[in-house]
Amino acid sequence: MPKTFNKSHPNRMPPGVPHPVDIHVGGRVREQRKLKGMSQGELGDSLGLTFQQIQKYERGANRIGASRLFQLSQILDVPVAYFFDGMPANIRMTQENFDLDMTFAEDPRDSTDVMGSSETTELVTAYYGIGNARKRRAVHDLIASLSKADWE
Repeated sequence: MPKTFNKSHPNRMPPGVPHPVDIHVGGRVREQRKLKGMSQGELGDSLGLTFQQIQKYERGANRIGASRLFQLSQILDVPVAYFFDGMPANIRMTQENFDLDMTFAEDPRDSTDVMGSSETTELVTAYYGIGNARKRRAVHDLIASLSKADWE
């Protein structure tokens, strides 16, 4: 007779709650898609998916399987490891430990994370659009000095 469980496993997220790793990976997909100037529809078309499925990936609502992650890395021209870069240190995953009991001060999807904002994407795109390296460095130095002035 098959086993039935009435309560969920302690190392599983509650139903409907995305895992922080899926949220992080989805955010990295969104970031790179925007840097490439692609819409969700365009990325979906290249994967044979709808833009709604891309939205779910980017929110972390749907997990991205290994083969799909590999496809994304090729389409977005980044190594697979890119999607895991900058993962919060409090997400620990080892063979002995798959700790899902971590807490977040806020839902990362509602975060004011500047690296995931469209303003940052536009700024970085414009910055690297400056072909002259000396002018690009001058813009960098100007922004750095302006940001320091706000702290003084």
